[in-house]
Amino acid sequence: MGGSQLLTKVGTLDNPLRIAVFFSGSGTGMNALLSHQGSSQCTHKTVLCVTDKEDAGGIQYAEQHGVPVLIETLDTSLPREERRREHEQRIAIQLDEADIDLIVLSGYMRLLSPNFVERFFPRIINIHPSLLPAFPGKDAHTDVLASGVRVSGCTVHVVDAGMDTGPILAQRRVPVFSTDTRSQLAKRIQVEEHQLYPEVIDSICSGVQFDLGN
Repeated sequence: MGGSQLLTKVGTLDNPLRIAVFFSGSGTGMNALLSHQGSSQCTHKTVLCVTDKEDAGGIQYAEQHGVPVLIETLDTSLPREERRREHEQRIAIQLDEADIDLIVLSGYMRLLSPNFVERFFPRIINIHPSLLPAFPGKDAHTDVLASGVRVSGCTVHVVDAGMDTGPILAQRRVPVFSTDTRSQLAKRIQVEEHQLYPEVIDSICSGVQFDLGN
């Protein structure tokens, strides 16, 4: 099967590709990536962590790893559409100044605007806790348990203007047990997320080709 590189550049140990990680919460996935970068021969490096929450738990992980944190909150004095546009413009300026090659969403809870996505496509990726295209949206675990399916998992995909609809890069399957609570399922999937995401980013930055014809 044919494919294409996600990025026009390939990272090397001497010149790693520059990553920005977006997060809104605890930052455990970001911490897994930063730990991976710090303990292996990586062709990529996180040079900026971006959050929309002043009290996001992940800030401490970024600080522990010595990565600058950009805290950009919404200006709620502006009209709704204008505040979203202005917020993303502030972030985009910082991304350009940091010469970012790849944007990695890791628990970032804001839906990016079509304009922002178009500006950086296909250089934005996300990890979602289900086997897309099944169970997109904010609470996949609850939806999975309510459906009665016996297999879930996680998906790494390119971000497009839709809700979890971009080209799929990789997936990992996880069993769903009849006794599972939401928390139990989430923890089991999170283990796979923390392994899969760095592996896919390794592949992207080393020039592996993907089928992007979603």
